[in-house]
Amino acid sequence: MSEIKKTPVVKLFIGLIFKEELIYNKTRLLLEKQFGKVDFESQAIDFTHTNYYENEIGTNLKKKFISFKKLIPADNLAQIKIITNKIEKKFSKNNKRLINIDPGYISLPKVVLASAKDFSHRIYLKKGIFAEITLLYQNNTFRHLEWTFPDFRTEVYFKILNQIREIFQKQLKSE
Repeated sequence: MSEIKKTPVVKLFIGLIFKEELIYNKTRLLLEKQFGKVDFESQAIDFTHTNYYENEIGTNLKKKFISFKKLIPADNLAQIKIITNKIEKKFSKNNKRLINIDPGYISLPKVVLASAKDFSHRIYLKKGIFAEITLLYQNNTFRHLEWTFPDFRTEVYFKILNQIREIFQKQLKSE
């Protein structure tokens, strides 16, 4: 029988899809109040892999990733998704979001995303929130899985997530 270990700490990151930089900046401030200081922010990336958000947020969408200095217990992901959903509602207009906020975490072997939608490859966490392993870390980079979103399959995202993983790895070494 294996021994049960304490909850691992992981690196919280959030992907944000938006049209207006002002909404992004306001959201980032709220996220920092909730989760602490940001230690990484990507450049804005054109979000062109799907038109899923266009009816709600608009066209010519951008995406940025941020990560937070404070490491979190992996089992906090469901509560974080609940908080980010409330922030999305705060920045809604006429029942339409102005920003999409997707939390996840990086551990050394993988990237995990939170979702309020069930699917065959997602595991229920609690309070209506599911988790999915989106990427695996193998041979010094990330590798997608058959269900990985198209944007998370790109070299641009791999580069960003590798940068966040390197920050995380340094944090683990210094603890």
